Amino acid sequence: MVMQVPRTMQEIIEHADELAQRFMDMEPADNGRDATALAAISRAVIARAEAEQAIADAVHDARRDGHSWRLISVWLGTSGEAARQKYGEPAAAESKTAKPA
Repeated sequence: MVMQVPRTMQEIIEHADELAQRFMDMEPADNGRDATALAAISRAVIARAEAEQAIADAVHDARRDGHSWRLISVWLGTSGEAARQKYGEPAAAESKTAKPA
């Protein structure tokens, strides 16, 4: 099965949540191998999802406070247009609704 790379903030968050759920549901195979590295992958995927959400929230807050896409993009290490496309109003609204209750 070929999996497409998530493109929007919402897709990234949903993908990370899906992977985290898979890790939690997975029963380790009793093949005598150490599963420490697999657990580390699980923790990293969850941390990435949390970091992506924190970035989206911070960008949303920066825009709300009147900061320009150009200035925000400096902090993100990308172009202003790329920042706007990834974290613009539709993406920011989606990410705010994706927060767990």
